[in-house]
Amino acid sequence: MFRLTLFLVIIGLISSCSKPTRIKEVVLGADSVAVSFFKGDGSIDPVMKVVMLRDRKDLEKLSGYIESGRTENFKCGYDGSLHFFKKDIVLKEVAFRMNESDCMHFSFLLDGKLYNTKLSEEAKQFLGSVNKK
Repeated sequence: MFRLTLFLVIIGLISSCSKPTRIKEVVLGADSVAVSFFKGDGSIDPVMKVVMLRDRKDLEKLSGYIESGRTENFKCGYDGSLHFFKKDIVLKEVAFRMNESDCMHFSFLLDGKLYNTKLSEEAKQFLGSVNKK
């Protein structure tokens, strides 16, 4: 009985850490996204470049990357931000850090709570390709 209870508690803890944030549902309604790139050193100082994405496939990729598993609340700065728009109204702002290998993440507010999700190597490559446009 004890083993079963322990097993259920462990499963509950693991599943609570990987629950989806619902951010994908919010941003999939967007018709465009502005990708802003900062200096790349973690500071939010000047925006160095902004790239607009309107291709549905790009929006779906980004939303999938952002919905990846939750991670710790980092305090290592940001390299850029994503502003998801629908008819010129911002639906959601998401900050990201991709230039520090042990601190790669997306950060956003949803329902008044701060969430951080993992920024995968694939997401980093995608954002890098966007920065080259």
